[in-house]
Order: sequence, then C-alpha cells, then structure tokens
Amino acid sequence: MVPGVRFAEARGRLATLPDELPEPPAALLPVRTDTGEPRPSAPLDPSRARPAAVLVLLFPDEAGEARVVLIERTDLGGHHSGEVSFPGGAVDPEDADVIAAALREAREEVGLDAAAEAVEVLGTLPPTWIPVSGFLMTPVLAVTERRPSLTAAPAEVTRVLEAPLAAFLAGAPIETVEREVRGWPLRYGAYPVEGLSVWGATARILGQLGALLAAEPGPEAPA
Repeated sequence: MVPGVRFAEARGRLATLPDELPEPPAALLPVRTDTGEPRPSAPLDPSRARPAAVLVLLFPDEAGEARVVLIERTDLGGHHSGEVSFPGGAVDPEDADVIAAALREAREEVGLDAAAEAVEVLGTLPPTWIPVSGFLMTPVLAVTERRPSLTAAPAEVTRVLEAPLAAFLAGAPIETVEREVRGWPLRYGAYPVEGLSVWGATARILGQLGALLAAEPGPEAPA
C-alpha cells in the first residue's frame, strides 16, 4: 500500500522545481497490441501548435493529506470529451500568459476564485505536445492552504475529483487498459481514481510529479 503524502511536505518539495522532471512510469506509455512496439509519437508541428494551459492545483484535506483537483469532462464527442484531466484549455488572446489562461479556465470550468482561495502559483512544468488536438499544453502548478470551493460547469464538466496525490506516487497501482484509440490498437497504463481511469498526458504529468516527490532530496547548497 502506497503511503499518503502530507500537503506540507509536498508543498516544500515542489516549491523549487527542477529544469527537467523525472520520467513517468514506463507502464503508462502506450504500445501497439498488434506489434508490441511503442505507439509512434508525432513530432511537434509549430504550424499546428496552439498554446494551452492546465491548472495542477494541490490542497490539503481534513487530515492534511495532499490532494489534486481533476475533472471528468462532459462527453461532447470532441478529442478530449469524457476524459479525466486537469481544468484548462486554450490560451485566449486576452490572457496575459499561460498562468492567466489556466486560472481563467479553472474559474470557467470549476468556479475557482483564485483570489478568495489564496491560490499561490509555484511555477510551470515543461509544455506537452498533444498532437490529436494540436495543443502545446503548459501545466501550471499551484497550491492553496485549504480545500477550495468548486462547482462543475455542467456544459463542460461532469464532476470534480479530489484525487489523493499518493495515487500517483512511484509504486501506486496502475491498471492495464487495451482498446482502440483513434484507429490504433493500444495497451496503456492508467491510474484508477474514483472508478475512472486517468491516462494519457494527464497521467504522465501526475506520474512525473509522483516520481519527483518519491526521489531522494538532493544535497542542500552551502550557505
């Protein structure tokens, strides 16, 4: 059984982010069931890349354990409909930057009032290229010292999930899924959360954070 993650410890470990995050668990990566080969990854296409941002928001529950806000998207038939993801979406022209975009999307999708909840942005994680939708997605890592008041916007979000951060640590359960995804017969790993599967880019980002939290702290720089 994977132990819980104390919010105070997670906040302290993530306050200074490395230039590169650890690799996510290999079990999360998709492979073709017909050949056993990894699914080819499409290279970044600058002509198609649309900037996007998601909010990776951590908070403590009543027991002081770290949790992360996820959403189950309403199934509207689009590329990411019905999936579990972070709140977020495309960067709009009026957004000052990716941080502003992530906070705006979280307000629109789950009603997050960042000022009232005293949300503190710790930084951004390396962008992730999502070929199917053309998004170049930047995760924005943030914390709040209390459980935020959130309400799903029905047109976009079926429900809000408060997943324990421990569910994504190294050694946490990963389920194997086999299905056809956009014409590819694939096998991939997914984290089970509240009867749902967290897979794809969302799972890989969470797996990287879990690997970072599980890593031994480096030596402190001399004063």
